[in-house]
Amino acid sequence: MGRPATKPTELRDGYYIEVRNKNQKSGIKIVRETKQQLIMAIEEYKKTKDVTVLGKLKNGKMEPIPGLST
Repeated sequence: MGRPATKPTELRDGYYIEVRNKNQKSGIKIVRETKQQLIMAIEEYKKTKDVTVLGKLKNGKMEPIPGLST
């Protein structure tokens, strides 16, 4: 056992969604490299989970994805 990290983790550039079990508060963030891969991941996870589109991370800033909302 060691000390927990104090520095926040840096997210890499890409498209992010949050996936959580239905009726749960917390979920996990999933990153995909391209918009097409993101759409495929949304289609796969939305059958059994709640999916929230977070946006596109570029240079440390989260930008909304136009035309995509779930």
